[in-house]
Amino acid sequence: MEYNSTRNHLVMREYGRHIQKMIEYVMSIEDTVKRQKNTQAVIELMGFLNPHLKNVEDFRHKLWDHLFLISDFKLEVESPYPIPTRETLKSRPAPLKYPASHPKFSHLGKNLETVINKALSEENPEKRKGFANAIAYYMKLAYANWHKEIVHDDAIQGELNSITQGQLEFTNTPYVKSYRQNEGGRDFRQGGGGKRPQKFQQRGGGGGGNRNSGGGGASNRPGGGKFNKKRFK
Repeated sequence: MEYNSTRNHLVMREYGRHIQKMIEYVMSIEDTVKRQKNTQAVIELMGFLNPHLKNVEDFRHKLWDHLFLISDFKLEVESPYPIPTRETLKSRPAPLKYPASHPKFSHLGKNLETVINKALSEENPEKRKGFANAIAYYMKLAYANWHKEIVHDDAIQGELNSITQGQLEFTNTPYVKSYRQNEGGRDFRQGGGGKRPQKFQQRGGGGGGNRNSGGGGASNRPGGGKFNKKRFK
């Protein structure tokens, strides 16, 4: 019996032992045409066993790269893609260049600093005012999200003056919806979008009265609900 300890190293476990044995058999074929034909069959089988690779861009190119990797780059066949080498597959990627600049106002972020610089360079007064209103709205929204309370406009204007040295002033009051504990439920007192429950009316009555009482309800007797004595004389 053949044990895994006596077998050679499994290069790619997602393809299994049988695919690796097939590739080793293809490498032993001396006929070039037959070796190329069997290689195409192995590629189709590799794609059939791994259907998730079909959603990957250039999945056939990836299958050919895996084929040469399993064969230890010793398989000599024609490939529709550039044949990889050991150095290209195992080479380290170039290090990413992270931005070295740090935001001046870390609690507001780098994006708001970019918008502020854009607003300061704007010459049109209407657009400059719109930038100031949008910046103040975002500052108030960020404060409400972090502290769960409403901040006064004077505090926003004071911080905006310290950031821009008094060059930006917002005119309108940025509205931020306050946090309520019963948010999402119906609030009939505050007009929270719900309808006030209505009282049910009785079928035979018009105005809440019943048939036997004199509360304005209609009666089935002739004479408007009163007993007519003249009719029985």
